[in-house]
Amino acid sequence: MTLKLAIAQLNFVVGDLAGNARKIVDAARQAHAQGARLLLTPELSIAGYAAEDLFLRPAFTEACDDAVKGIAAALADLKDMVVVVGHPTGGSLRSRSVAVQMRYNAASVIKEGRLLETYAKRELPNYQVFDERRYFTPGQGTCVFEAGGVSVGVLICEDAWFDEPAELARAAGAEVLAVINASPYHVGKEGERVARMADRARAVGLPLVYAHLVGGQDEVVFDGASFALQADGALAMQAESFKESLVLMQLERSPQGVEVVAAPSAIAAPREAEAQLWDALVLGVRDYIGKNGFPGAILGLSGGIDSALVLAVAVDALGKDKVRAVMMPSPYTADISWIDARDMATRLGVRYDEISIKHTFESFKGALADEFKGLPEDTAEENIQARIRGTLLMALSNKFGSIVLTTGNKSEMATGYCTLYGDMAGGFAVIKDLLKTTVFALARWRNAHDPYGTGASPIPDRIITRPPSAELRPDQTDQDSLPPYDILDGILARYMQDDEGIDEIIAAGYERAVVERVARLIKINEYKRRQAPVGIRVTHRSFGKDWRYPITSKFNETAGAQKP
Repeated sequence: MTLKLAIAQLNFVVGDLAGNARKIVDAARQAHAQGARLLLTPELSIAGYAAEDLFLRPAFTEACDDAVKGIAAALADLKDMVVVVGHPTGGSLRSRSVAVQMRYNAASVIKEGRLLETYAKRELPNYQVFDERRYFTPGQGTCVFEAGGVSVGVLICEDAWFDEPAELARAAGAEVLAVINASPYHVGKEGERVARMADRARAVGLPLVYAHLVGGQDEVVFDGASFALQADGALAMQAESFKESLVLMQLERSPQGVEVVAAPSAIAAPREAEAQLWDALVLGVRDYIGKNGFPGAILGLSGGIDSALVLAVAVDALGKDKVRAVMMPSPYTADISWIDARDMATRLGVRYDEISIKHTFESFKGALADEFKGLPEDTAEENIQARIRGTLLMALSNKFGSIVLTTGNKSEMATGYCTLYGDMAGGFAVIKDLLKTTVFALARWRNAHDPYGTGASPIPDRIITRPPSAELRPDQTDQDSLPPYDILDGILARYMQDDEGIDEIIAAGYERAVVERVARLIKINEYKRRQAPVGIRVTHRSFGKDWRYPITSKFNETAGAQKP
């Protein structure tokens, strides 16, 4: 017995039901022509993931059901071809005050025009970016079907991270587990998935095939890297990450049971973390702009490290012809800043313009002269400069249609070292989830690699080596206002990303005064982050759906602060 199996590692668009269905039909026909008799599609492939509150609209779920039926009809002529399609199904009882879910995150098994079975996801994640209990009801049953003489048990994503669903599938006669997934990327997630699925395969003694989504959807990115494991957990196949592909392999029955048969070349070569991180940023930008129909991107190029990295990502994502950089010097802009900005724009071949804000800044100060009379210049004047720049970029965006990419990083977003309606003004925050130390590391990596063939060493060395500065007052550096970035980022990683307490962080060697100051800055700047544009999530704890703290709060974790 031999069953050829295919995985449709595809990039779907939320709500494009006809387009998503067409991709599945095309993949099924291509797989069938190559001898496959089973095709797995990712979780919720009809709807796109995650469709969020679209799931709550009856018309959306009904349209998804119709799309599944349409796929079945379109594939009726493919003899012996079985296709597993992920989709939402069902409905809910809703009023203005109460919602009772009767909707499921489902997988339907289609063969020769018929829907054979529908399986409902049992384990619904409700942590990090996941909110599935808002939309779905847990399933209760199992689904084991036959394809090419092999009994296949279906699981959906989170099901495979728990014992019971896989054990029930094995008890129902499954010889192989087919797991369809939409698992958002973060640094290190790929290895974690393979390790956990290997544990699952060994626990039930069955091979496991993991079909995964690829593509960007708002703040999350899906990395693909679908894989197959033997019953002992050994890796038998792994697709390339961050690329669409139709992946084929064979399942063969031996005296020891069903085994995955694939050539050694079917296992994609391991890639360094920086390469995957770069791909995630590039795909996130490409899909956000492409799927939302923007003709291109525009950003303020300051001669600093953050805007330099964003420009390099944008060109790799969109190509030089769809990216525009604007330098907006103020009275405090150093000559080396515009020199380096011009240099970088030339290296990447993008359109580059300079719009001085000196006269505009003086006009603003003149308009406020009576109000500010007798007061020293401070952050008010600094922020005026940032807001002038934001206004100019948004005006260019309105006139020409390109989306403004903001250039703030996670260290700045955490501590409020950014200006509302200034450098925070824009439509998409490319490096919102990168700590400043990661920004520097990734810039050095990109200068040493040219993964998309857009130009080697795009970032002038001086941008990487000079002390970072907002250049909003004379001789300013970031460290005038913040702890050194290696210290700051260490505290942020522990406090914000890993939820360590203040005392734990101090015990790790950080100064109490610095830790308490950083924790306070995180707390008081929540109102700014709520007004920031959506950005790409690349860590397990981003400022987005992962982070839901109240703006108004009197809780203070500092020792003794809660005593009455």
